[in-house]
Amino acid sequence: MLTVAFAALRARWATFVASFVALALGVGLIAAMGLGLASTFDAPKRAPERFASSPVVVMGTDTLAVESRRHLPLPHPHPVDIELVRRLRALGPVVQRGGRDAVGVDAPAAAVRKVVGDRAQVLTGDDRRRADPDSERDAEALVAVNSLLGTAGGVSAFVSVFVVASTFAFAVALRRREFGLLRTAGATPGQIRRLLLTEALVVGTLASAAGCALGAWGAPRLARLLVDGEVAPEWFTIREAAWPFHAAFWTGLLVALAGVWAASRRAGRIRPVEALREADVDTGAMPPGRRLAGLALFAAGAGLLVWTLATDPSGLLKRKTYTTQPMVLITAAALLAPLLLRRTAGLLPLPGVTGMLVRENTAAAVRRTAAVAAPVLVTVALGGSLLGSAATVTEAKAAEARTQTAAQFVVTGDELKPVEPGELSGATLSASASTGVFVREEGTALIRSDARAVSDPAAFASLARLPVVAGDLRDLDDRSIVVNEEWEKHTVGETVDVWLGDGRPASLRIAAVLAIGTGSNGAFITTANAPVAKVDRIDVQLAEGADLDAATDALRRTTGGTVRTTDAWAAATHPRTSPQTRQGLLVVLGIALVYTAIALAGTLLMATSARAGELTSLRLAGATRAQILRVVAGETLLAVAIGTLLGLAVTAVNLMGLGTALAALSAPVTVTVPWGTVGSAAGACAVVAVVAALPPARRVTRI
Repeated sequence: MLTVAFAALRARWATFVASFVALALGVGLIAAMGLGLASTFDAPKRAPERFASSPVVVMGTDTLAVESRRHLPLPHPHPVDIELVRRLRALGPVVQRGGRDAVGVDAPAAAVRKVVGDRAQVLTGDDRRRADPDSERDAEALVAVNSLLGTAGGVSAFVSVFVVASTFAFAVALRRREFGLLRTAGATPGQIRRLLLTEALVVGTLASAAGCALGAWGAPRLARLLVDGEVAPEWFTIREAAWPFHAAFWTGLLVALAGVWAASRRAGRIRPVEALREADVDTGAMPPGRRLAGLALFAAGAGLLVWTLATDPSGLLKRKTYTTQPMVLITAAALLAPLLLRRTAGLLPLPGVTGMLVRENTAAAVRRTAAVAAPVLVTVALGGSLLGSAATVTEAKAAEARTQTAAQFVVTGDELKPVEPGELSGATLSASASTGVFVREEGTALIRSDARAVSDPAAFASLARLPVVAGDLRDLDDRSIVVNEEWEKHTVGETVDVWLGDGRPASLRIAAVLAIGTGSNGAFITTANAPVAKVDRIDVQLAEGADLDAATDALRRTTGGTVRTTDAWAAATHPRTSPQTRQGLLVVLGIALVYTAIALAGTLLMATSARAGELTSLRLAGATRAQILRVVAGETLLAVAIGTLLGLAVTAVNLMGLGTALAALSAPVTVTVPWGTVGSAAGACAVVAVVAALPPARRVTRI
């Protein structure tokens, strides 16, 4: 069987080129993404900076753990108290740099631990890094890289499986007469299946090995691209790891075998007489198994969307959800494509005799049309769904931020100074500070919620335009809290036990409940419950008739912060999709587009070459070469248009679900369709498809 398989590969090498290239590229991408992911798991070990000269560091408590193994960082770590510092000075020189949260001590660690006891933390060696400002900055800097590479790796695996399976299936369909001849010569269905699986094993092994080499070459260049695009920190590099190569190689081999398995079963069922007499009109292109799988996936995708809307609509706003969920509907649409082709083609006007011939040829060659439309469907649906979802969520957040304050100006800064009396006569000012609160839900889970501490509850209530669903913001005081519907306890008047930003426990009454919105509606407390939090935002509503320029100068001079109008503040703090996020999504879309180009080129080269008899007959019947080329180009463009329409349909379903989720969360609904990106992707697919289809058509019509 191996000898026959090698002979078939040599004789039909052009048929397997597209599968080899697609599989090698997929394995290479998976290997490169895996190497990148392996490099994001651990941040580089840095030497202590703040207290590098002190052998021992005493630091106040900076985490909270309440009957839980999970330690959450406190927004406001405890300072080292003055009495403890006095006692430490008796042991040796004490160094204080940048605040009271930690001090360095030049004394034996055992003696320091004896004095400190359980009043603070004693750090030695590399643990002294925890006292550095932003000690977790390196790990946090890798989060975006990890997310991007994980998403890109998942999309690469999905698209590679999709393209390789589609290419193998179409290549097998073109060889039906060959298999019919083998069956006539005495080959059994099992031998046909084993022949195809052996071919896939050989191609998969060679392509996977080539892909691993490609991944090793491309991973460092991918890292440099991420650094240059400011997605990854400057120090990010690829580290050595073996598991990405194993994962990529065996995934590629499994994809090759899985891609040809279903096609081999269909090939094994070919009867000799049926194959020898079959015309060019496709029959059996939609077997019951494919129809059932497509309907099941469509039901699963639609059901998952409806279930998420009913139980947790905020989940649809998360990047992981709107990145992975469209894949189910994309696969369903691709499986059902042969069933949808004729109906979709009927929506596109094709006038004239050439148009009629294009339409009929497209309807007759279901397998060829579906093989061309499927990768276009993937690219358009991924581009529309990913970029459209990201833009929709960010636009909703910006719109929500603009509508949640009645202030004319918003002043921001790390540590704002209070406005001096008399500077803004008659103005209403609401100062607030960033903090956090912790609550234990379901008896064990310790959850952190971002919060803001307001200095003047009355001014806050008069300027805030928050989506209150119960209670009244005017009831907020030092013994109460404003929560949102995401909290386990969210009934007005109910008492909730929380831990404040500095770790102190408190029992606060719920004064008001907010809608969840886009996720930015956190908790609100007063500054009495966050005394060490620094004011970083002041909302300002001027008195009627006030001089805006003079007020701006006074605010800037007094507070020392950045003064913006509300619209300018919303645009600056809640921008449209960030360049890093957009670049990451474009990388994912670029992967899909490259795969689409390979699939289109390979499919059309195989299909057009296999139509030599049909095209030659048209030439002998009196059609000119120009007319035949126009028909071939028209069929190709019609297949691309069908894939584009199906991709837009999947995009519409996903964006409609996202818009419904925003409405259910009482957030502004601003559905955004990236027409420019979708149009560019479809145009690129059309160019690649026509360029791949016309040269072989010109070659076979020279007679």
